[in-house]
Amino acid sequence: MDIRYRSTRSDAAPITASEAILKGLSDDGGLYVPTQIPKLDKSFAELGRESYQEVAYDVMKLFLSDFTQEELRACIRAAYGSNFDTAQIVPIRKAGGAYYLELFHGPTIAFKDMALQILPHLMITAARKKHEQKEIVILTATSGDTGKAALAGFADVPGTKIVVFYPKDGVSSIQERQMVTQKGANTCVIGIRGNFDDAQTGVKQIFTDPALKARMAQAGYQFSSANSINIGRLVPQIVYYVYAYTRLLQTGALGDAGEINFAVPTGNFGNILAAYYAGKMGVPVHRLICASNTNKVLYDFFRTGEYNRNREFHVTSSPSMDILVSSNLERLIYHIGGDSAAKNDVFMKDLREKGDYVITDAMRAQLTQFCGGYADEEETADAIRTLYSNEGYVIDPHTAVAAHVYGAYAKSTGDKTPTVIASTASPFKFESSVMKALGRETDLPDLELADRLSEIAGVPVPKAVSGLRGAEIRHKTVCGRSKEDMQAEVEKFLGL
Repeated sequence: MDIRYRSTRSDAAPITASEAILKGLSDDGGLYVPTQIPKLDKSFAELGRESYQEVAYDVMKLFLSDFTQEELRACIRAAYGSNFDTAQIVPIRKAGGAYYLELFHGPTIAFKDMALQILPHLMITAARKKHEQKEIVILTATSGDTGKAALAGFADVPGTKIVVFYPKDGVSSIQERQMVTQKGANTCVIGIRGNFDDAQTGVKQIFTDPALKARMAQAGYQFSSANSINIGRLVPQIVYYVYAYTRLLQTGALGDAGEINFAVPTGNFGNILAAYYAGKMGVPVHRLICASNTNKVLYDFFRTGEYNRNREFHVTSSPSMDILVSSNLERLIYHIGGDSAAKNDVFMKDLREKGDYVITDAMRAQLTQFCGGYADEEETADAIRTLYSNEGYVIDPHTAVAAHVYGAYAKSTGDKTPTVIASTASPFKFESSVMKALGRETDLPDLELADRLSEIAGVPVPKAVSGLRGAEIRHKTVCGRSKEDMQAEVEKFLGL
């Protein structure tokens, strides 16, 4: 089956997967979506006997249909190997009445590694397929984890450069240290005096600036994205939901009904959208539990049908979810609107110009699989404390948000469906918040805190953290939050 990709905002002719990966964002500002969502072509029993790498191939081949078997398998081999600290790639831990899907065993100890370790290989392969001569400039905004994972994936990759913008005062100490110490002659990290939404908006505006695009082409450059707006980020994320389902089915944990819930801490909506796509591929998903922090724009959307970013922005202990404009929600809006670019474009115009939009009752009727919940700061800390007290298991604040929301959901609904919680980051990335939640001393340098947390959790300090000791700070630039300020830094880095 030949799967192609079209924009969520226009009826332009669909393009191949490799073209969509290279472009990242459509010229009209829309996101690429598959012309259809393919069904799994192997039984769950067959998939349950396969390794993570084999499941990855069986899922991704269906979406990336213009990649040859040899090309795709080479990308997967390069992405999922000794760079992960476990041969399982994504272990599953049962604790507190749920199953925690540990997505943080890659080189930057966050779930973004699951896609960003393979994206550079997909992108370079796509460039070769298209005989593309221009140097690829990865331009991305991060709320904390995407930045380091993208930098680690693209550092010193021939034919690429990468520019990462992050909110200067909106990430954890470890997250910032990971980014600003990044090596690689092709890397550039810039803090902005604003929040993630400012960074994301600026990046989108730079992407779609026709004058800059023309100047870059003349200089031999082309933009692409490592954010989850790139379909090359989203497709690899579908894999671990299929993998998790087949593991639990194989052990008999799913019972006779065979259904599953996924509870996902959600900011930009890409991770839970991947679970939605897994369901459309054939995984029998009962509920998709969308977990928000105090910035509960998605909770309010699923409750009311109105998406409204006109509200106070909160800086929380789960910074990767401190987002008021969830970009990937646009893909879901497109689908429930009947795959109508015209209808979706009206909603996105309202969001840009008024800061909100309201979907129709017919669209809301297609969201019954989703349910939303949120955790405030004390509830997040309590989830960390409770799981550690009862199980001796330490989780990070993002995972704790999902744990609290799932617990509240299970209590209010009585739903006994086995539930997988997406554990999106190592607690070592947010050690100060975790130690505070556990009632331990936090007034220590971040790397000393890591040692203390290691003693409490009973696991070694990950290499991603221990390797920061004595690392040189290489990126010191901070700029304003306007598109003009950000673009000036991009042009300086590229020598335009």
